[in-house]
Amino acid sequence: MSVPAVSAAPAGGTDDESRHRQLTVLAGWRRFVDEEPAPPELLPDRQWRRLGDASRLAYDEARLNHHSRLLVVATLVIRKVITEGRRLSYLNRNADSGRCGLILSGPARTGKTTAITQLGKTLEVIHRQRHPRSGGDIPVIYITVPPAATAKMIAVEFARFLGLPVIRRANLTDIVEAVCGVCTDTRAGLVAVDEIHNVSLATRPGAEASDMLKYFSERIPATFDFSKLKIIMNICCSEQFSDARRMTVVRSWMLVLSSLDLEVGPFGLWSSLRSWKWDRALTAGWTMRGRLTTPSLTAMRT
Repeated sequence: MSVPAVSAAPAGGTDDESRHRQLTVLAGWRRFVDEEPAPPELLPDRQWRRLGDASRLAYDEARLNHHSRLLVVATLVIRKVITEGRRLSYLNRNADSGRCGLILSGPARTGKTTAITQLGKTLEVIHRQRHPRSGGDIPVIYITVPPAATAKMIAVEFARFLGLPVIRRANLTDIVEAVCGVCTDTRAGLVAVDEIHNVSLATRPGAEASDMLKYFSERIPATFDFSKLKIIMNICCSEQFSDARRMTVVRSWMLVLSSLDLEVGPFGLWSSLRSWKWDRALTAGWTMRGRLTTPSLTAMRT
């Protein structure tokens, strides 16, 4: 009986460009949206035992590569984020000002980035289906706020995602105008801002970065989605600003981060999904000596 050859190459390729993609640049984000990883084929026991050493190694490598991609499970939080995000995008579609935003907060390693990236992926796929000939559109923008962010650093992150050249002596106003112009021309509908807690309102540069986000939310006709750690941000104890400036900063922050605040927490194994759903998620659940008998939480991202 002949045994079919087993290929170790997963769907989407294994080149360095694919493995080390960056979601904060347009090319990396589009690869993320286009990616549809297919699970490896599970061989019957008799056929698996007939594999030679080289074929078995390739077979195991394909399964390990599949699990290392950390495929997303549609938890209650992810479904709620996608539902609320789509609802806000409809509400903001014809809004000239006062657009609603979404805040996603929670402890570290609870799936905040996963949730907002899945929301962005969903909205971009919907946009492509509605406008099949709009290959030049950029419906979703995803940036990460750098530590100790300033207003210019925020603007440069937008420009870096869009692929706009930024020289060292570039003026902040020129960068902002270029970013807003490109976002408007390419019909940007969602701006996902990750690690928003890196903006510190207790410092003047942090307050200016907050004002910059507020300005972008007014100039760019899109829904803003913010992700942050569940921390207490208190600027009232800061003595660097006057009372009037403190209220301006607070109001600016609340105008940007208004409307809906979703909290993310640890996801329990049996809280909302049955064991058979976990088994289906672990489609390549084979060990070297047999099948897995219990779900493994280390093989996926919550």
